[in-house]
Amino acid sequence: MIAPRDLARGWPVWALALGQMLAYACIYYIFAALILAWQDDLGWPKTRLAQGPTLAIVISACLAPFLGRLVDRGFGPELMAAGAALGALALVWLAHVTDHTGWLIGWALIGVAQAASLYEVCFAYLIRRLGREGRVAIIRVTLIAGLASTLAFPAGAALAHALGWRGAVWVAAGVMASVVLPLNIWGAWTIRRSGSPPVVTTAEADKAALWQALARPAFWMLAATFSLISLNHWMLVNFLVPVFVQQGASHGWAVLAAACVGPAQVAGRLVLMGFEEKISPATATKATIAASILATLFLWSAGVAPFMIFAYALLQGAAIGIVTILRPVMIADVLGSAGYGAIAGVIQIPSLLAGAVAPILGAFMLSGPGLLAFLVLSVGLLLVSLAALIVLLRVR
Repeated sequence: MIAPRDLARGWPVWALALGQMLAYACIYYIFAALILAWQDDLGWPKTRLAQGPTLAIVISACLAPFLGRLVDRGFGPELMAAGAALGALALVWLAHVTDHTGWLIGWALIGVAQAASLYEVCFAYLIRRLGREGRVAIIRVTLIAGLASTLAFPAGAALAHALGWRGAVWVAAGVMASVVLPLNIWGAWTIRRSGSPPVVTTAEADKAALWQALARPAFWMLAATFSLISLNHWMLVNFLVPVFVQQGASHGWAVLAAACVGPAQVAGRLVLMGFEEKISPATATKATIAASILATLFLWSAGVAPFMIFAYALLQGAAIGIVTILRPVMIADVLGSAGYGAIAGVIQIPSLLAGAVAPILGAFMLSGPGLLAFLVLSVGLLLVSLAALIVLLRVR
């Protein structure tokens, strides 16, 4: 038996980290990486293509509480393996799509695979198996997984150019089946075999813990805090390049600045790793919200000094990278570990739906009220999330 502290820093966690990076590249960022190739070949407008990943997000949100309960019942490794396998099969289906119905079916399957194999199930499993050391393991997972977009965009472009988009999707399916699936199996099962057994709950106990959490104001404050952070981030990130250009940057500099967001997430997590035993999750969350507010002010100032787009990209990227780690830790800290998977799954629903709504809201603000109102809304969302967090810390 290996102590949780050692397991959290061991090779099985790094295996899960690599699996998460490749899974995100293959079944999450693949849409953004291949959208132009799909549009050119299929001849569908962006709005029609976007129905696929939007459907995947909605399905993932609906499944989150159910799959969280399965993690509580001890089925984390099985879920991560099944999700990777289903992701590979879904991509094979997608590679053969010729009509819109087939497109939606493929993305519906991808939504199930995302729900079973990506961050939320992985984090819930690590929290359940490693307890307080789960934060250490989650930081390590996200350090590697944060590079998924950095991998997906150039790889997608190169593969689509060399093999066409269908060939690129086939490659992604092969990676899910031959790399992600074995990594998930070895990493998750090794943690299960090597660590002390967790308390496996019953369905009745899970339901009781969830209902108790739902009755607490702290639950709703947590849900509000993280869903507003998510809404703000994705509202901005989906329009980074056009916003940067509107603020006076050239297209080339705008693309370069937008590409800095991913590496900045990893940098932010490295900073958190250095302070992982010196700063409380609540304090770190308040600091990251404040950093996001400052980042939006930097973006506003780019209208006078365009180079400030880089300050925005680096600070916002670092902040959202840290928040990804703090969300599961805060849930466990505030609401406890009993029924963690089910509770985290329900809290995740508004965050996922916020991510689905964010592009529509961003497009409306930019095409209607304009950029200044867009940035004011950004700061407003963050201030409300900060207020919710402050209330949470008083009522917990």
